Amino acid sequence: MDDPTYGVLALLALAGLAAGFVDAVVGGGGLIQLPALLLGLPNATPVQLLATNKLAAICGTTVSSATYYRRVRPDPKTFLPLMVFAFIGSAAGALVASHIPRSAFEPIVLVVLIVVGAYVLFKPSMGEVTELRFAGHHHTAAAIGVGLVVGFYDGALGPGTGSFFVISLVALLGYSFLEASAKARLANWATNFAALCVFVPQGAVLWKTGLVLGACNLVGGYVGARVAVKKGTRFVRVFFIVVVSGFIVRIGGDVLGVW
Repeated sequence: MDDPTYGVLALLALAGLAAGFVDAVVGGGGLIQLPALLLGLPNATPVQLLATNKLAAICGTTVSSATYYRRVRPDPKTFLPLMVFAFIGSAAGALVASHIPRSAFEPIVLVVLIVVGAYVLFKPSMGEVTELRFAGHHHTAAAIGVGLVVGFYDGALGPGTGSFFVISLVALLGYSFLEASAKARLANWATNFAALCVFVPQGAVLWKTGLVLGACNLVGGYVGARVAVKKGTRFVRVFFIVVVSGFIVRIGGDVLGVW
């Protein structure tokens, strides 16, 4: 397909910047970036859009992961199995990405987001401090389960993945929002890398567009991670509620045919 015009590329760059910031704080930048790619590249195939989104996203998750790791120091006993099995799940999801219609996912994702948003909103103490619900092998097994399930979703479709990692680590494993965001970024980097390992050999990545978005995503990810670390758990929780509310409106409009 032809390269986008400079005007379209500039608008996509702004979307990449915003997506990187949102993704670094609470995840879900793909719900900004992927629709922007869909509008800006109407002749691209679904797999090309997914692959190009992954290239851009991995730039942001690389810098935000490094920032969180330096400043939060997440526990490797959790994030290493989480990353490994997120990688496996994402690779499996990417292999079937071209065979699963978006319409099959959206109603399920919408219901999950509504439940998650309401749960966080009406439990204000949740995620303020880390109170682990499992220990030893049970904790590792829970992290593996989160990695596989959310990783598969990310490889197959992707938008909202970071948010699903965050809320799973908070609600299921008992981490604070800030610590969950740090681990979510590392896991999200692994899912992006796994998907690219499948998409790049297929020739699905639109490199020029993806690298421009990636540079902007990187800047947004760096700023977002530093803001989240500086502001702390309460800021991340509020930002999470706002972003999830926006996702509900965005996906709900798609499901109901409003947009």
